[in-house]
Amino acid sequence: MDNGFSRRGLFGAGAAAAAILAGVPAAAHAAPKLSGMTLRWWGNNSWEIRIGSKTVLIDPWLTRFKTGTYTEAGADPRTPLSVNRALIDGYLDRGFLRADHILVTHGHYDHLTDVPYLAQRTGATVLGTETHLSLMAALGAPEDQLAIATGGEDLTFDGYAIRVLRSLHSATGDRAQVAYPGTRQLSRRDRPRVIADLLEGGTLAYAVTGGGAAVLDFGGSNYIESELAGLRPDVVLLPPGGAKVREYVPRLLRTVGNPRYVAATHWDDFDLPLGQVKDAGGLEALRKAVAAASPGSEFVVLGHLGEFTP
Repeated sequence: MDNGFSRRGLFGAGAAAAAILAGVPAAAHAAPKLSGMTLRWWGNNSWEIRIGSKTVLIDPWLTRFKTGTYTEAGADPRTPLSVNRALIDGYLDRGFLRADHILVTHGHYDHLTDVPYLAQRTGATVLGTETHLSLMAALGAPEDQLAIATGGEDLTFDGYAIRVLRSLHSATGDRAQVAYPGTRQLSRRDRPRVIADLLEGGTLAYAVTGGGAAVLDFGGSNYIESELAGLRPDVVLLPPGGAKVREYVPRLLRTVGNPRYVAATHWDDFDLPLGQVKDAGGLEALRKAVAAASPGSEFVVLGHLGEFTP
């Protein structure tokens, strides 16, 4: 297509918003099913992976409160944390959202804030680093549902498998710095209250396999090449950016064998509510980088709640 969007992926923001307001899911792709895995994008790096009756969520963040992240001034670190429980309950109570596992790539507000409440409501097991789990416990996540991961875990469950990979967060600015860096141990009385309280806490990537397909997700625009050796995912969920990373796109795609699909993730302006999709500025550059590095890979772009089956 001349606009650079995949034939498999694009849903209009208006259509998605109308579907949400009407209380029904956005329409799925008409493409024939090639596997038993279906991916749905909830905006930012929020992904739902369905394999039969099982569901894995990655970085689910439906609340999307305003932070100023993509303005010239940048995010206000004093922005209060909030969870839109009514919004989340609406999807859960209609059976449109569920979870057996929730995978956290890192501890920032746009990845972790909704996870404790989703864990409470779904009973899902949550994987993350020690800092991620500490932050979530302080936010009220049931501690018996929290499972620590450090990278290297290769876990098998009923109908699907999860491989945890050590990874790196995006590095930005002239000094290639990570936003809200560091690790921290909290008690419940140290409840995080503003976005600066949610530290990166180490970054993980995840490979999820099941239904005859494999998907690899990155929550930030960086990675550890040696961790990816030998992986051959069908789908890579790849964020824009990586300006400070040597050969960010070509080196990654080459390492994982030039996958059949590269789906854009973490590209939308998350100051806008779910259903209002706006490119935060990196989508076209990512599309061009993928086309140049791996012309045989199909570039997939979804609207909020859009789906595709690899």
